[in-house]
This record gives sequence, structure tokens and C-alpha cells, in this order.
Amino acid sequence: MATEQGGTWTVDTEPHVHDIDEVELHDFESRPVLKFTIAFLIGGVFFLLPVPYQGEVTVPFDIVVSTITETVPDAVGVYSLLIIIAGGAVTTAAMFRDEVAGYDLSYFETSVVFWLLRVAGLVLAPVMFFKVGPEWLHTPGTGGLMWGTLVYSVGVIIPIGAVFITIFVELGGLEFVGTMARPLMKPLFKVPGRAALDSLASWVGSYSVGLYVTRNVFEAGGYHKRDVFTIATCFSTVSIGFVGVVAATLDMLSLFPVIFGAYFFCVVVCGIILVRLPPISTTPEEYIAEPDPEMAFEGSPGDYVRLALSEAVKKADEGETFFQAAKRGFIDGLKLTSLILGTILAVGLAATLLSANTPVFDILGQPLVPVIAALGIPNAQAVAPATIVGITEMYVPVLLVTETAPMAKFFVAVLAVSQLIFFSSVGPMIMDMFSDVPVRFRDLVALFVLRTVILVPLIAAITHVVNALGLL
Repeated sequence: MATEQGGTWTVDTEPHVHDIDEVELHDFESRPVLKFTIAFLIGGVFFLLPVPYQGEVTVPFDIVVSTITETVPDAVGVYSLLIIIAGGAVTTAAMFRDEVAGYDLSYFETSVVFWLLRVAGLVLAPVMFFKVGPEWLHTPGTGGLMWGTLVYSVGVIIPIGAVFITIFVELGGLEFVGTMARPLMKPLFKVPGRAALDSLASWVGSYSVGLYVTRNVFEAGGYHKRDVFTIATCFSTVSIGFVGVVAATLDMLSLFPVIFGAYFFCVVVCGIILVRLPPISTTPEEYIAEPDPEMAFEGSPGDYVRLALSEAVKKADEGETFFQAAKRGFIDGLKLTSLILGTILAVGLAATLLSANTPVFDILGQPLVPVIAALGIPNAQAVAPATIVGITEMYVPVLLVTETAPMAKFFVAVLAVSQLIFFSSVGPMIMDMFSDVPVRFRDLVALFVLRTVILVPLIAAITHVVNALGLL
């Protein structure tokens, strides 16, 4: 039973645990079964199918995004400029009026802080697009990285990813993946089984797509605030493709499976620990929409498969057409992009400039030098700042250790992609998208510190094992 109070809902009673005999399974009629199967295959192929591309193995989603950003970068630049300006302008209008020309602006309302950040993005976008101002603003490690790489990538990833994710989710994919993942997700991470799809979207696509899924399910009552906090901060992971970029930058592509395996293990360990600690554990279990929690269920593996297929086919039968889902996903993706891209530019540019032009992170890293050395990781003077600077941008630590010993490279490669929280992109994105949780700046900094405390000794141990095996 759910109770509403002050615009939020809570579930008051423990759900009855069902078995397969108590569940009314949906009829497996040919049309909804075919609809679900096609949608599942479309999403699976686009996000998961390994294909060779330019000497590497990647997925169609990465190929599409890379082709667009690399083939027509000028068009992507114009699009990014316009959508950031639109986001800042519409947010400004929403702060003073409920609607314009009959169009409801409530979607664009936000706090004063994020309004100012979107306005800052509006001002900065023309500066970055036309390369106005001092040269240090546009170097490859600061403005060049933010505008030409991160802004372009996120701006393209979200609307394209939203098309295929929406087809997948609205036509049964969420129900199938969520049901099958329940036996693992709930006991390990205290989140619904459906959260596995958010994580999968991040692993194979982008944290942007994963967060898009989380937002949609949250607004539909499928997650409460603690679920969202957990998923956004523990499962908004670096994509498989970016792990490959990190490995290639450090001339360790031959160790990609080892680096990725270590990364996966570290993310799981951090998730298991952090969901049981503040600030995640103290976040209320409140919904912002009428709750739609997963049905409590226990059964054999075969029972889970039957239930997963039944739930998926039922959703496909009741859901939209392929065209309707794709159209809605694209429009929602564009709207979300207009909200967060300016914030990402403003906060990310400040973070990378701070990292590149001040000794802040060298100073902060000094106390860690003896710790890194005591753990047996070489080049401690270079590695220590790299453990801290990842809070600005995940790629910066990698650039600091390109000339170090193999053990140091491996350590930083795994650490940089496992810390997850960085303020060039994912930090402001989470705070802006989930201001009603709320996810605060201090919470993200605290979680970054906690992750780093867990990861440093854990990855050091993994590094020594890998070295002992003769792989380094």
C-alpha cells in the first residue's frame, strides 16, 4: 500500500512474496511475442553485438556515434551550440513563466544554481564554438577536450541512444532483463532487478544513456530516491569502448581483457559496500510518482524465465508501436540534452582548467605518495596526483602516467575508470537530472573519496597479482 504526502509517495507494507503458481502469466500470442522479440534484438544488436571496425572490436552504437562526430564535426558543433543556447534560453523563460505560447515549460524548471549553470553554458558555447579568447582556454586538455570531445559525444549519444533504449524498454526489454536480474541485484545492491538495464546501458553504451533510463523509470514510479542515488552513483559506468581507449593510450591494449575484468570487479565491490554506507544508505525510500515496485517473487531459474517472458510480452502487447517509441525517445533525448549539455560545459571546463593550470591536485596528492609507495606501486610521485585528479575528468589521470612503469600504468588505468564520479560530465549530469532526490555536490565528493579509499588498496593488490602472473 502506498501513501502520498507532500508530492512524494512511500510504500507502507512489505510485499507478499509470490511463487510461479500465484502469478497470472500473460498469453503468448504471436503478435506481442514477435513485437518483443524484434525490439529485444534491435536493442541487443545495437548495443551489444561485437563487430570489427577500423582494426578494433566495438558495437554498432559506438560506430554510429563515432561516424557522426568524426564525419560531420562542424554540423555536430552547430547542433551543440544551438541546443545549449536553446536549453539556457528556455530554462530562463521557465524560471519566470509557466508556459509560452501555450507550451508547458515545467520540464525545464530547475534550481537557481542550475539555471545559472545553464546560462553559463549558453555564454560559453559561442566562445568555444568560435574559439574566442585566450589560447589556454582551447588547449587539447581543457576547452578542446570539453567542446570537441565530451560535448560533441554526449550531445550525439543521448538522442540516438534514447531512440533504441526507448524501443527496448517500452516493448518489453526492461521487464525481461529486470526479472532475470532480481536474484542478484536485490541482495547485492539493494536495488530492483530492473536496475540491471541501466547498468547494462552504461557498460555497452554510455553513462548518459544509463542515466536516461534511470530518469524515465524514476518518473514512472519504478524507483524510489535511494534506488536512483545508488544506480546513478554506482552504476553510471564508463563504457567498454572507453576502457579500450584508456588501454590504448597507455599502450596496454593487449591487456584489455585483464583491465576490463579488474574494472568490472572493482565496480561490483564498490557497489556492494557503498549502498550500505551514507550518503546512499540514509537517502529516503520515497517515490516522486505513484509507486510501481517490482512484484516480490521467488522460484527456480525456469520460473524466472517464464515470468520474465510473460512480463515482457505483456508490456509489448500494451506498449507503443516501434515508430511511436522511437519518436518519443528521440524527442525526450533532445530535451534532456538541451538541459544538461550547458551544465556539463560550464562545470567541466572549470574542472579541467583547474586541473591543467593550478597545482591544486599535485598538492592534494602529496599525502598519498607514501601510501602509494607503501603499496608497492612504482612512480608514486606521478601516481598520487592521478588518484585525485580523476574527480575533474576520468581521462586526465591516464595522461599523467603515460611515461611510467607498467605497474603504475595498469594501476591508474583501472583506477581512473572505476572511480566513476567526475565533474566534467557525470557529476553535473546527475545533480541536474536528479535534483529531486536530491544528489548534492558534497555527496558526490564524499562518494568519490570513499570509492578512492576502497579502490586504491584493492587495485594495488590486483596489480601485484597481474604482475606476478608475468603480464606486466
